[in-house]
Amino acid sequence: MVLPLSSLSDALVAGGCIRPTTLLAGLRHGTVSPRRFPVALLLTASGLMVEPFAWLQTLWFQRRMKTCACPDDPVVVIGHWRSGTTYLHQLLAADPAAATARNHFTIAPQAALVLKPVLTPLLKWVMTQHRPIDAVPWGAEDPQEDEVGLARLTMDTNMVGVAFPQNYPRHFRRAVLNSTPEFEQTLLRFTQLTWLHEGAGKTHLVIKNSAHTARIVLLLRLFPRARFVYLHRRPIDSVRSLVQVKQRLAHLVGLQEPPSSLQQVEQTAAAHDQLQEAFARSRPLIPKGQLVEIAYDDLVQSPLITLQRIYSALQISGWDSAREAIAARIAKGTAYQAEPVVLEPEAEQRLQALLS
Repeated sequence: MVLPLSSLSDALVAGGCIRPTTLLAGLRHGTVSPRRFPVALLLTASGLMVEPFAWLQTLWFQRRMKTCACPDDPVVVIGHWRSGTTYLHQLLAADPAAATARNHFTIAPQAALVLKPVLTPLLKWVMTQHRPIDAVPWGAEDPQEDEVGLARLTMDTNMVGVAFPQNYPRHFRRAVLNSTPEFEQTLLRFTQLTWLHEGAGKTHLVIKNSAHTARIVLLLRLFPRARFVYLHRRPIDSVRSLVQVKQRLAHLVGLQEPPSSLQQVEQTAAAHDQLQEAFARSRPLIPKGQLVEIAYDDLVQSPLITLQRIYSALQISGWDSAREAIAARIAKGTAYQAEPVVLEPEAEQRLQALLS
């Protein structure tokens, strides 16, 4: 198996530059398939190249990390994957006053503060024009889900189930539905790094992470005034789309052969229900005024009105100054046409049986 150049750059952005200690920890969670050795080699080599800069970052920024005061009221976008969370993140991140994790940060958060002058022009040069999982236009400065960056630092993320897709349900239960004190500290450190990297002159922090839908208790412990935007879509549509995305990610950065589409449907549908149940249990813990729920169709059909509603409901300051930039981002995306999602007939039939 030899990765073409375009897939090589996509794989680096999606999963490269993992810390060596994280990769070693991964060996306790799954076995690398022989045909996936080239991917494992890419992840290992890129991580080793970045590691000296990670040491420098720890040395140079340890004092600032200790005194870094992240906002305790971040705006957190949650909801099942493929429910419009990426689109909403793009719009919220268009606000000039918003700090968020972006591709040039999440590719190597352990060294991004040191490598900041290098990573943006490098990624602008090597990145493909469209995201490999769904053909959405993307670039170095586009916002990125923080679970992708956290995967460089810990094996306690949903991305472990992407790396080891044959055992996805076990990893989902372990790393999404449950958590550890070590992950909590890593999440806090990652958020501090995000703020140090992006927060200068900004008024608020935006976090997008579908896995956080099951981590409400943890997030409120770290950020008592966290403000949540929960997106919901017809389950059958979001699950169908996620099955396709997981298959593509497994081919791109997986360390095991991907399961069949039928198996993906069954696993993804079960995980969808578990994620929603976890949110339903913790939803009453969110203080009044710190949650707004948005329908996927409302976001897609009336994005600017929906954004204004979010700013008002969560009391995010600066709508008047943010409106123009958000409207420009909406206009930029009008030419995008979502790819049709077509599963194998047997997988589609099973999906219909489970969720229709």
